[in-house]
Amino acid sequence: MFNIVLVEPEIPQNTGNIVRTCAATGCRLHLVRPLGFEVTDKYLKRAGLDYWKDAEIFYYDSFDEVFKANPQAAFYFFTTKAQKNYCDPQFKPGDFLVFGKETRGLDEELLLANREGCVRIPMLGDTRSLNLSNCVAIAVFEGLRQNKFENFNLSGNLHRLKW
Repeated sequence: MFNIVLVEPEIPQNTGNIVRTCAATGCRLHLVRPLGFEVTDKYLKRAGLDYWKDAEIFYYDSFDEVFKANPQAAFYFFTTKAQKNYCDPQFKPGDFLVFGKETRGLDEELLLANREGCVRIPMLGDTRSLNLSNCVAIAVFEGLRQNKFENFNLSGNLHRLKW
């Protein structure tokens, strides 16, 4: 499906939640070092529950490595500094959705170099930002919606009762 890139994530619980989102949606997770935690961190594992085995995860030492390994891919950079709404682009399977660290976001040099791919999730007033794992979920499910949830199970069953 999509490729989720976390550039220097700092909070283990956010990354654990994102692992779970990736496992549930078939997205691949790309983690760019330095990480603000060890991948063996108990909070990271707890947040991701037992979904770690179901997620495809790649590690890099710089964002440049991600970009060079995928030169033909479309990259979208999620930032509070963008002018374009995240619903404007038409996300396609294989696209890279890039998110920055929780405290500072993505470097402005990276944003300026990729201006056309910068998008924002709108917020009211002077709110600084949304939680990183929430932003990833918003972006992934917008992409899935745009692609009509192709290959996803859209039927639900109750545990004890019948619809």
